[in-house]
Amino acid sequence: MILSCQSICKAFGEKVILRDASFHIEEREKAALIGNNGAGKTTLLRIIMQELPADSGNVVLSKDKNIGYLAQYQDIHGHHTIYEELLTTKQYILDMENRIRTLEQEMKYVSGEKLEELMNTYTRLTHQFELENGYAYKSEITGVLKGLGFDEEDFEKQIETLSGGQKTRVALGKLLLSKPDILLLDEPTNHLDMESITWLETYLLNYPGAVFIVSHDRYFLDKVVTKVVEIEAGEMRMYSGNYSAFALKKAQLRDAQYKAYLNQQREIKHQEAVITKLRSFNREKSIRRAESREKMLDKIQRIEKPVEVQNQMRISLEPRYISGNDVLSVEGLSKAFPGQTLFTDISFELKRGERVALIGNNGTGKTTILKILNGIVAADAGKFTLGSKVQIGYYDQEHHVLHMEKTIFQEISDTYPTLTETEIRNMLAAFLFTGDDVFKEISALSGGERGRVSLAKLMLSEANFLILDEPTNHLDIASKEILEEALNSYTGTVFYVSHDRYFINQTATRILDLTNQTIVNYIGDYDYYLEKKDEMTQKYAPSAQVVSEVRQTSENKLSWQQKKEEQAQKRKRENELKKVEARIEELESRDSEIDETMVLPEVCTNVAECTRLSKEKAAIAEELETLYEKWEELAGTD
Repeated sequence: MILSCQSICKAFGEKVILRDASFHIEEREKAALIGNNGAGKTTLLRIIMQELPADSGNVVLSKDKNIGYLAQYQDIHGHHTIYEELLTTKQYILDMENRIRTLEQEMKYVSGEKLEELMNTYTRLTHQFELENGYAYKSEITGVLKGLGFDEEDFEKQIETLSGGQKTRVALGKLLLSKPDILLLDEPTNHLDMESITWLETYLLNYPGAVFIVSHDRYFLDKVVTKVVEIEAGEMRMYSGNYSAFALKKAQLRDAQYKAYLNQQREIKHQEAVITKLRSFNREKSIRRAESREKMLDKIQRIEKPVEVQNQMRISLEPRYISGNDVLSVEGLSKAFPGQTLFTDISFELKRGERVALIGNNGTGKTTILKILNGIVAADAGKFTLGSKVQIGYYDQEHHVLHMEKTIFQEISDTYPTLTETEIRNMLAAFLFTGDDVFKEISALSGGERGRVSLAKLMLSEANFLILDEPTNHLDIASKEILEEALNSYTGTVFYVSHDRYFINQTATRILDLTNQTIVNYIGDYDYYLEKKDEMTQKYAPSAQVVSEVRQTSENKLSWQQKKEEQAQKRKRENELKKVEARIEELESRDSEIDETMVLPEVCTNVAECTRLSKEKAAIAEELETLYEKWEELAGTD
C-alpha cells in the first residue's frame, strides 16, 4: 500500500463534503476517483497534497515515497521554452553528465591511487547514468512532448506565450518525466486531442508507479483503471474493475438497495396496520401485543431511500416539425486561414434521424465546419444546402449563443417571450437553477453552468436538426449519461463535434473523420472507427508524406523498370555487335582465301572455277558493305 486515507471528514460551513471517507491505493495500482460536480473530488486531492486541511482523519503516504500532482489549472511562469521547461526535470542527469565529463578530463593528468579513485567514481557514475536512462533523456523528452500533441516547431515557443491549455499540457509532461511514485491527476485529458489521449492511456498503463485519476472521460477510465473510488453525498465506496464494471455494479447495488428499501417500507406499513388493528380491539392482551410490536418496530434499522438515479438534469428533446429525409448536403467545401489550410473540397450528406459525430485532431477545422453551417463563418469555396423544413438548434462550446450581460432568466424569457414565469422557472429547475440562482448574470457563471443554460435553450428550441460543439464539456458523468439518453430518444437529426469517445460510442450512428484536409466516412461507432482507421485513412485520405512516398516509390519503380529495359537493350546490342564482328571476320578471312586460291596454277586456268570464285567474292563484298554499316550503327550507340 502506497497511500491511505483514513476517516477523512471535511465540511464548508453547513455543507458536508466528505464524511468518514476511507480508501487506499496499492503500489503500481491505477485507480479513478469519480463523483458528480461538487462532490468533493478536487477537495480530496488537495487534502492529500496538504494544500487544504481535513477537519478530521489522516492521510498516510508510505515511507520514502513521493507524490506528483496535476491540478486542473496551471499557470507556469518563466522565460524557458517548452523544451527547456521539460528539461528541468532532468537536471540531476545533466549534473551527472557534467560530472562524468569533468572526471574524464581529470583522469588525463593523474596516476596511481588518485587515478584509481577517479576511475572507481567514474565507473559508478556511468553505471548510474545508464540506469537513469541518461543516454536517451533527450529522446524521452521529445517523445513525451510529441505524445502530448506538440510539434517540433512548438518546442522553442516561450512558456509565457502559451494558452492555459498548452501550459497544462507542459505541466503534465513535466510531471510524467519526473516519475513520482504516485501520480494524482485532476482531469488530465481536458486539453488533449484523441491521439494524445490514446498516447497518455498507453503511457499510464506502462507507468511503473501508482496513478490516482479524477476524470469524466469514461472511455479513458475504461482503458486505464482497475479500481474506482466513488464519492456520493459525502460517502465513499470502492469498486474493483474499470468504469464500465463500476457502472454495472453500481446499478446492481442501487437496484438491490431500492428493493430492500421498498420491502422494508412494506413491512413497516404492514406492522403499523397490525398495531393499529390490535389497539382498536381495546383489550389488555391485544394492547400488550401492540406495544410489543411497536418496540420491535422501533428497533428496526431503517434503510435510507437510495439517491434517485439521474437526479442531476432532466432533458427532453423533441422537434416541433418533422424535417424532410435529406437534412444536409455539403458540396466541395474549402476553408483556409493565412498560413493554414483546414480542409479542401469536402462533401458529405446527413439524412433524417442520423446522429453523426465529426472527429479529428485539434486545429483540423471541426468547429469551423459547424460555424460555416450556422452562418457564423464563410467558406472559401463550396456550398451547403439544408433540406425541407429543417430547423437548426446550435450548441456552441464557447457559448456565443448566450448574452453575457443578461441574467439566466432574461436569457430564456427574451429568447422565448411566450413562456410564462412559472414555465421558465420549471424549465430552469430541470437544469438545476432554482430560487435566486435564475437571476445570476451569465458572465458570472462557470463553464458547466453556462453549458446547462445553453442546453436549456436548445431543449426549448424544438429544433429538428441539432448541431452541437463539444456538448459534454464541463458536464459530470451523470449529466453526460442523461444527455446520451436524451439524444438517443430524439427523433430529429444530430451533428456534433466531440472528443468524448465513450459519448460517441453511446450516441453516434456514423462518424466523419476530418483528417489530412479531407473527410473519411465510417458507418459505425468509435470502436469501429478505431478498427478501420489506418486502412480507411490510407485509402481515402493519405497524408502528403504518404502521397510523396507513394509517388517516390512509383518513380523508383519506374526508374528501376527503365534501367532494366535499358540494360536489356544494351545486352542485345552487344550480342548483335559480337555477331556482326564475327561475321565480318569470317567473310574477310574467306575473301583472303579466295584471293590466294585464284592465283594457284590449276585454278587460274580453270575458267569455270574462276567464274564461281569471282561471284562468291562479289557476294562477300556486298555483304561486308552492309555489315560495316551495321557495325558502325551498333558501335556508335551508347
